[in-house]
Amino acid sequence: MATFNLSSYNPSSFTLVGIPGLEKFHVWIAIPFCVIYLVAIVGNCVLLYLIAREHSLHEPMFLFLSMLAQTDLILSSTTVPKLLSNLWFGDKKITFSGCLTQMFFLHFSCAVDSATLMAMAYDRYVAICSPLRYTTILTHQVISKIMVGIVIRSFCVIFPVVFLLKRLPFCRTHVIPHTYCEHIGVARLSCADISINIWYGFAVPIITVLSDIALIVVSYTLILRVVFHLPSHGTRQKALGTCGSHICVILMFYTPLFFSILVHRFGHNVPRHVLILFANLYVVIPPALNPIVYGVKTKQIRDKFLLLFSPKGTQ
Repeated sequence: MATFNLSSYNPSSFTLVGIPGLEKFHVWIAIPFCVIYLVAIVGNCVLLYLIAREHSLHEPMFLFLSMLAQTDLILSSTTVPKLLSNLWFGDKKITFSGCLTQMFFLHFSCAVDSATLMAMAYDRYVAICSPLRYTTILTHQVISKIMVGIVIRSFCVIFPVVFLLKRLPFCRTHVIPHTYCEHIGVARLSCADISINIWYGFAVPIITVLSDIALIVVSYTLILRVVFHLPSHGTRQKALGTCGSHICVILMFYTPLFFSILVHRFGHNVPRHVLILFANLYVVIPPALNPIVYGVKTKQIRDKFLLLFSPKGTQ
């Protein structure tokens, strides 16, 4: 009995099913995920290299962008390699500690991404509403404090989830009908009451995502109020143009997030494999598109990128 209790509280491993119902197509499904993941890795690494190398890109907006790129690398690398290993090689096992580690970095990187987008909205607010004080308000010291604050807040909010799962007994199945470990999905395998997990899982998005969205909305409301009072159409276009790439990234991050939440809550007739595919696309597509969006819509990055890969830039 003692051995049973110990093993139930500390399962050696879980089994990640993959994408139920599409087992025949696992090999083919993995190919686009692999391509998108490689795009995310290369795009974000190039972006980080350009920002680190070019002194002209050491502005607050690009420093926040570098933090977003690093977090996107963590987000996609936490889940996609295991997904590919599962779909291509049938490597479905994941240790209990590995599962907790994957779950922590998945939720942690999402929380950091959300807070970084909020900080970038504040950066745009200062740049447009107080342009003459921009460099005095957002100094490198202030930027560093904001970044450290983002990491600390995200860590403090997500880390308790690890202990909430470790306290649970897993005396039923150890099979996870998904491609990666996430908080509530793992908690549902427990044979104990998971009310605390559910309530904490409900509170975390309110504390992090909804508060970040509220501050983003406030920032852009103030920005629009200032922009529409600018004297000329050209000035208004230029001011809004500096926000274009950030708005695109915000929509790419939050739209699928809320869609996923709504589908899980109300889409009871949606096939499970559709939900799992969408969940995997969410952790790989934004990281792949973010550097492309900023590269296309931000002149400074576009110019440095072309210079880096042009024949002149290699001389």
